[in-house]
Amino acid sequence: MFKALVMTQDAETGKASAAIQELDLADLPEGEVTVAVSYSTVNYKDGLCLSPKGGGLVRKYPHVPGIDFAGTVEESSDPRYKPGDKVVLTGWRVGEAHWGGYSQKARVKADWLVPLPEGLDERHAMAVGTAGFTAMLAVMALEDHGLTPGNGPVLVTGAAGGVGSVATAILAQLGYEVAAVTGRPETADYLKSLGATQIVPREDINETVKRPLESETWAGCVDAVGGDMLARVLGQMKYGASVSAVGLAGGAALPATVIPFLLRGVNLLGIDSVMQPYDNRLRAWQRIATDLPMQRLDDMVHPATLADLPQLGADILAGQVKGRVVVDLNA
Repeated sequence: MFKALVMTQDAETGKASAAIQELDLADLPEGEVTVAVSYSTVNYKDGLCLSPKGGGLVRKYPHVPGIDFAGTVEESSDPRYKPGDKVVLTGWRVGEAHWGGYSQKARVKADWLVPLPEGLDERHAMAVGTAGFTAMLAVMALEDHGLTPGNGPVLVTGAAGGVGSVATAILAQLGYEVAAVTGRPETADYLKSLGATQIVPREDINETVKRPLESETWAGCVDAVGGDMLARVLGQMKYGASVSAVGLAGGAALPATVIPFLLRGVNLLGIDSVMQPYDNRLRAWQRIATDLPMQRLDDMVHPATLADLPQLGADILAGQVKGRVVVDLNA
């Protein structure tokens, strides 16, 4: 028997609620690999899945949320993994369509797993999680399109959130000048501790302007906001610079023109972490192990247990979670 946070749905109201339950291995879904989960984390999608309507992501109840987990292989019918192997999982709609990591045991397809890279333990892997994995994919995409530390300042929007925090820390570690955008002035010291050299108040950059182009300011951008802010940022990019789009906290619409693309050769790079191919996943996790300073990662971590998750889910949807949450499944 093992513990899991299980979402069940009321037949009359259709609303879902979460409670810690005791489960048996026979309750787990099908899959080639059974993992003893050590740690999970909390992402925006987790908040949606924990909400009374499942955020439109949960298709069937009862359900175990948790889109990320790290742990140790217990059983495997796939030759790529054997008992004792340390593994990490992000994406593949685990925690949405398939039972996820808010459980002391998980059973998944072998294709969804990645070996934990040398130099990274399970706790730090979940301090990274989907948010940090996405941040690294975003930085890699900018570098693949020519960004180097000598090009100028790199903007990070939504910088105090999970993706933004890790992106700020990675970029600073790699020698970039990081300008961090936040709507919470009280996070300025936190962002500077991660390596940000400039704090940009959200109101300075949150509205579109009539001019499609402004002064060339940013050599690159990791954007977790979208909407009006992304439209504004596109007009401030340097010639040939790129924006990695990773989120839509400010809305899915993009009230922009094509002028930055046509006259400055700006690139808008879409970053998907859910269905990312294995080779690039492995590359990103290996880069995380070498390019993300563990001390700065520790500085952004807040510990949690299964019992904390319903409230944390509501908090992250309300924009009240700073940095990264690490859920200890055995606490």
